[in-house]
Amino acid sequence: MYNDYMYEPTKPVFFNVAEAKAQFSSLVRKALAGETIVIAKDNQPLLRLVPLAEGRGPRAPGTARGQVRMAPDFDATPADFDDYV
Repeated sequence: MYNDYMYEPTKPVFFNVAEAKAQFSSLVRKALAGETIVIAKDNQPLLRLVPLAEGRGPRAPGTARGQVRMAPDFDATPADFDDYV
């Protein structure tokens, strides 16, 4: 079976509904990491847990470099706050 997220062949990992409910957050992490997660009931596969956004991998630092600007007076206290400082 091919995993839609990573486009690599992976062996699906099966969990029954009760197990999936108890381990949901870890299953989400595994699915985001590229594992094929199948949730079954009575040994019948019901659904596959896959990420919505295809092609999103791990975050890479520095991808917004040069796109974010800060005003020169960013740290300045606004004039109407002088009474509070």
